[in-house]
Amino acid sequence: MAEVIRMPRMSDTMEEGNIIGWLKKEGDRVEPGQTLAEVETDKATMELDAFVEGVILHIAVKEGPVAIDGVIAVIGQPGEDWQAVLAAANGSSAAAPTANGQSTPSAAPVAEVPAAAAVGEDSRIKASPLAKNIAKESGVSLEQVVGSGDQGRIVKKDVEAFLEGKGATAVVTPTPAVTPQPSPSPTPAAKAEPASVPFAFNAGGSNFEEVGVSQMRKVIARRLGESLFTAPHFYLTIEINMDRAIAMRKQLNEVSPTKLSFNDLVIKAVAASLTKHPAINSSWLGDKIRYNKDINIGVAVAVEDGLLVPVIRYANMKTMSQINTEVKTLAGKAKERKLQPDEMQGNTFTISNLGMFGIDEFTAIINPPDACILAVGGIFEKPIVKNGEIVVGNTMKVTLSCDHRVVDGATGAQFLQTFKDIMEEPIKLLV
Repeated sequence: MAEVIRMPRMSDTMEEGNIIGWLKKEGDRVEPGQTLAEVETDKATMELDAFVEGVILHIAVKEGPVAIDGVIAVIGQPGEDWQAVLAAANGSSAAAPTANGQSTPSAAPVAEVPAAAAVGEDSRIKASPLAKNIAKESGVSLEQVVGSGDQGRIVKKDVEAFLEGKGATAVVTPTPAVTPQPSPSPTPAAKAEPASVPFAFNAGGSNFEEVGVSQMRKVIARRLGESLFTAPHFYLTIEINMDRAIAMRKQLNEVSPTKLSFNDLVIKAVAASLTKHPAINSSWLGDKIRYNKDINIGVAVAVEDGLLVPVIRYANMKTMSQINTEVKTLAGKAKERKLQPDEMQGNTFTISNLGMFGIDEFTAIINPPDACILAVGGIFEKPIVKNGEIVVGNTMKVTLSCDHRVVDGATGAQFLQTFKDIMEEPIKLLV
């Protein structure tokens, strides 16, 4: 019996998936575990695997966004009536969805809608998104690369091998453009890329660029909008003397297997502070408040399309060296869009650090379901009063954003005072 394949939920915040491309075509036989297509979620580009055995009788959505549980394909045995199965899945015997969400009589097959973004030769070549990006940045045409993947699909190692074989000249020498053949009705280039309209010129004489909203940006807009306008935020800022933290970091780096950063110290100090203030390590669940026993700290990482928050689990039980290694690994995976859903779930507190960009202080929007988020600024030299004298010191400002439904002002202030005490006497982390 033919089965309908629907868009699965690949992350806890996913509302729709964007099909980048199919690795199988109609008529191909597949087995459970084989990759069918590549899907862009709000957090990563992931592989969609088959869970049934059979032949791909129909692909309903060639490329583009599909809502959770939306029909994307039908798998069954040759000769089966996939149109009837598709119509039954959609609750109607007269209509079947097309790639753009419209309906068409089930007696006629759904028309394949070509992707508007497929304007070059490379867009029609089977290649992973990472391989395409590397080739584009290196000025290499994928037509010159031999793929080693399934059905000749080009993967990252194929492009890298090509670049190593060609040397540096392949990186800087773009492939000559193919001269288009004359056509009685040429298609204007502007219509080939509706998602991005660079340097559009209007009657008023102003230039602008319009870019389609990515899946990640859609989720950021929705979730943080809900957070800001649903959770009553309030903010607490404190200034910390970092002189001893700077000295301790220098000493630790003389013996540490990895080079520790101030961010590692902040994460460890936050984890230690949360053990003393469990009300901060909590979540609002509507009709109840959850006080989390585990301390799982989300670390905001800026990526090209927006922001990802990988999670350091059981941060209070880890050394700064372990935290450093884990942060580097997860941040690298985040920037390559290779984070797995379980690496971005389960956070009980979040840290957003913009100090490396020279930011003095800022406020951050709470990352649901957390009750608080800590915004960390940079370390700056300034005059401070020490033992009744004005001297030069190093200070850092942090701001705690709190959900007033869970955390009161005094509770947040006590947490910050504990955090300040640890950062100003970081030796407390060793006892």
